[in-house]
Amino acid sequence: MDRLSHVDPEIARAIRLDTERQAGHLDLIASENLASEAVLEAAGCPLTNKYAEGYPGRRYYGGCTFADEVERLAIERAKSLFGAEYVNVQPHSGTQANMGVLLSVMQPGDVLLGMDLSHGGHLSHGSPKSFSGQLFSPFFYGVDREREQIDMQEVTRMAREHRPKVVIAGASAYPRTLDFSAFREVAEEVGAYLLADIAHIAGLVAAGVHPSPVPFAHFTTTTTHKTLRGPRGGMIMASAEHARRLDGGIFPRIQGGPLMHIIAAKAVAFKEAMSSEFRAYQQQTVANARILGEALERVGFRLVSGGTDNHLLLLDLTPQGITGRWAEEALEQLGITVNRNAIPFDPRPPRVASGIRLGTPTLTTRGMREGEMAEVAQLIHGALQDSGEEKARAKIAARVKELCSQFPIYPGRLKDGKEEEA
Repeated sequence: MDRLSHVDPEIARAIRLDTERQAGHLDLIASENLASEAVLEAAGCPLTNKYAEGYPGRRYYGGCTFADEVERLAIERAKSLFGAEYVNVQPHSGTQANMGVLLSVMQPGDVLLGMDLSHGGHLSHGSPKSFSGQLFSPFFYGVDREREQIDMQEVTRMAREHRPKVVIAGASAYPRTLDFSAFREVAEEVGAYLLADIAHIAGLVAAGVHPSPVPFAHFTTTTTHKTLRGPRGGMIMASAEHARRLDGGIFPRIQGGPLMHIIAAKAVAFKEAMSSEFRAYQQQTVANARILGEALERVGFRLVSGGTDNHLLLLDLTPQGITGRWAEEALEQLGITVNRNAIPFDPRPPRVASGIRLGTPTLTTRGMREGEMAEVAQLIHGALQDSGEEKARAKIAARVKELCSQFPIYPGRLKDGKEEEA
């Protein structure tokens, strides 16, 4: 970052320090991952200079020949990867992908049925703090108390009672498989559209590790980071019949010019996701989550729903007598990064929470496997013991650094969290 360090040393310093933090911490945040160096190069390329309002072949600016080429490549690769007839790669985020869909088929006041945020849903699925809860009339399904899994009979009952215009199947903290076929049956019965939000599981879906919603959902949205391991952004998939309304739903309804450098990076990520190595990575991500969960259970932690089918775990810390906020802070001090998270029927407010959410995408990208997951569980267990034993805590922090050194984030480019000299 020689040029940046000269022009803006404060920003260069902050970037360097966070790169060191990423390299020196065990990142267990389920919604984070490590984009490849190729993706990073595309995201920082001169396409950031190009205005390209509109769509390939239908731009409102000149000079878009190569911007069109980039966007068409991204679209065609995503279609091939997910088996979709229509793809829009312009949404700046997963929330804007959802907004584009909802505003294309709903009017203010229409009924929306989504998963309760406190049970693992997402803000854009009807939360009163989101546009989705402010423009529309939201109702929520959740998980049952006994199994802590989605009860499709309850989803059906609520759909029959409230007659939603759109049913959303998707979550941000749900460790189990989503039955998109069952959700489509519910939507069909009440004459609703089905929107599948696979922001968290898109990489698993692309690799065939989780069932795909594309054959069942009218609309499928996703982020392009998380398990898909691309740049931060969003995407919409649907059947061709919805192309015109969805294109208009993104531009000009809610966005102006697309981020062409990010679309280029999305195209790179889609190409990477077509490889056999990517499929093996997703299989390992799921295997790592299962092993991590089993190891945590052995040392006394309770897993919400009793386990995981995907890349994430939700731990209920009530038996340990600690809060999610306390655990997040205690782990961060020793180099283990997680996020506090509400558990179903949580008596605590979200800022405190009774649980933490763990995910294995980043550690798997770094090359860690089952053996490391079992050790990470032991490190978490030790870190959350409120014994006040400084020697024990120092030993945990030292082992975290050793693991990070053994599994660098960008091998050959960073050493011990610092840029190697050329």
